[in-house]
Amino acid sequence: MTSPIAVSNIGGPRLTLGFDRFERLDLERHLAVHGKLFTPVLDDLVKMAEQVDMRGRGGAGFPFARKLMAVAAQIDYPSSEEAVLLPGEKEGRRRSSEDAVVVVNGAEGEPGSAKDKVLLNRAPHLVLDGAAIAATALGTQRIIVAVEDDEAARSVRAAISERRMPARVVRLTERFISGESGAVIRAINGENPIPPGVKVRASDSGVDGFPTLLSNTETFAQLAVLTSLGADLYASAGTEEEPGTTLLTIGGTQVVEAPYGTPLQEVLDHCDVPPGQGVLVGGYHGMWLDPQKASLATLSRSGMRQVGGTVGAGIILPLTQGTCPLGEVTRIASYLAAQSSGQCGPCRLGLPDVVRTLNALNDGSGFVDDVRRAAGIGRGRGACSHPDGTARFVLSAVDAFEADIEMHRYGGSCGLPVFGVLPLPVPTGSEGRVAIDWSRCDGHGLCAYLVPELIQLDRYGFPVVLGTDIPAWMERDVQRAVAMCPALALRVTNGMTEAPARRS
Repeated sequence: MTSPIAVSNIGGPRLTLGFDRFERLDLERHLAVHGKLFTPVLDDLVKMAEQVDMRGRGGAGFPFARKLMAVAAQIDYPSSEEAVLLPGEKEGRRRSSEDAVVVVNGAEGEPGSAKDKVLLNRAPHLVLDGAAIAATALGTQRIIVAVEDDEAARSVRAAISERRMPARVVRLTERFISGESGAVIRAINGENPIPPGVKVRASDSGVDGFPTLLSNTETFAQLAVLTSLGADLYASAGTEEEPGTTLLTIGGTQVVEAPYGTPLQEVLDHCDVPPGQGVLVGGYHGMWLDPQKASLATLSRSGMRQVGGTVGAGIILPLTQGTCPLGEVTRIASYLAAQSSGQCGPCRLGLPDVVRTLNALNDGSGFVDDVRRAAGIGRGRGACSHPDGTARFVLSAVDAFEADIEMHRYGGSCGLPVFGVLPLPVPTGSEGRVAIDWSRCDGHGLCAYLVPELIQLDRYGFPVVLGTDIPAWMERDVQRAVAMCPALALRVTNGMTEAPARRS
């Protein structure tokens, strides 16, 4: 198995221990490198996680001990001599510990991230150790590993077979929103793999309605390292407030393990990657830092907050010199708009509006205040965090690339091409876009009525098409609009078979 992702470390390996000797750690190599599995009881595991303030590595940074306790509150776990009801609980509410489920969220739908794929491909047993530790502490054997990548799925299945453990692998659709916890649970349950639209805690009702502990791949690997080293030795790396190491994906092509507290500039120098025109930290739901702020940033939650950034899921994307910053931002915003599940107003109408205001800013006809308004209007009102994360990405870009935006506003361009240096998925051929045959269009305006998310009318009544891929949830509406166009001018191109309207 050969990985195209370069893996290294700063200050010594933990999660990546053995990577310098082995391309993949099978069970024998894993035991030689990491030793035998140690499974503390729940109370001890919670204390260790609390002592080092272990947080989830999927982006939200939720305390892992609280997740454990939330699931334990729903079941009669082995360490309790009898079922002790919490304040306000009713008799019979708790489930058997055997009903609990542990889910490893290996969905890595964001194009700029590779750390979880690296762990699942090269150190699958470390991840399974962490899942087994949590499952044993909760008194269950139900472990599910949810993955998007074919190679990762094969690696995990092989590791499960080696261990002869009662775990299973579930394949997820590769989409940006696939990793949202509710979407993962729905996918495992055989439902439409999109966020549920309402807040449902997995600890209350997750897989098959049972209490579920769900965390991302690196979090479970970190749990295995914590249990192996013990809290004191684990805390010998990192800072006093944020102990330990974390995995970072740099530029979409390098994965680095580094201690918390490491200067961001040191990480970039280690990878031989300059900060360029700015650095995106936290991925496409993260925040942009201009070069000056990037030079002051440290790799920690508090360090990033001081410069207006976020660690998020550990994705760091420097924007190289020579490409148009505003064009790159617009390109990613268009992708994010097309990746929504279309369940709520902020996704259906708000994100396309953000793209329109960015397009206007690109050609010099728009205003920064319009972008801020469009990005902010739906914040906190979405069915999931996708609109908020996209708004955060766009609003931070407006601040970080102020000089470039001014050049666009007054000259219609900054003079730089858009090279597309920020990573996006390789097209599969299934993508499609709305197009207008201007030799036929008479400006009836029906298309804008049928698909206002993608088409609006200009002041003369002619359609203006949003330049994004057609979201999956809109495909039926678009085909209906194509079929109903009175002038046979509307069509779908680029990937989907070109389909002009036809009269019956």
